[in-house]
Amino acid sequence: MPGVDCLREAAREFHRYRMLAEKAFDQVGADRWTAEPAPGSNSLAVVVKHVAGNLRSRWTDFLTTDGEKPDRDRDDEFEIHSGDDPAALRAAWNAAWETLFASLDALHDDDLPKAVRIRGEEMTAWQAIQRSLTHTALHVGQIVYVSKMLAADRWATLTIPRGGSKAFNAAPKPYGVP
Repeated sequence: MPGVDCLREAAREFHRYRMLAEKAFDQVGADRWTAEPAPGSNSLAVVVKHVAGNLRSRWTDFLTTDGEKPDRDRDDEFEIHSGDDPAALRAAWNAAWETLFASLDALHDDDLPKAVRIRGEEMTAWQAIQRSLTHTALHVGQIVYVSKMLAADRWATLTIPRGGSKAFNAAPKPYGVP
């Protein structure tokens, strides 16, 4: 795409979604991370664990191995065990994001049309990047929603507060972009 640095833009969006998720789950006490908002729904801990597992799998050896790594246990990402406390989950989260950004930073424009695989499905590297970004955005939305429910009246708005659109539009500024 002429005039658009696709890799830089993808990295910017990943950074923005990471920041939104972290600002959201930082508002929830460690004692609430495993609370299910409704029976059978995913807790904050589960969503964080799943995103970390997905990013680690997809972005480890991005161009050279299938994005679904043999050592990934996706089903286990939806189970919380005694060692899955917020500190451990946060460490896995941080490591996964470091893997993503190191892999993304190593890519060049000429890598975008290269073939990669996810669960045996072939796609271009650019398609895999978009797939990862949209999957991550979906789950960041869940993190924000669950965090907002758990934080309740202690919730601090992450973007434009209700009733604040006119003030924001009068003096817009980007949010969440490093």
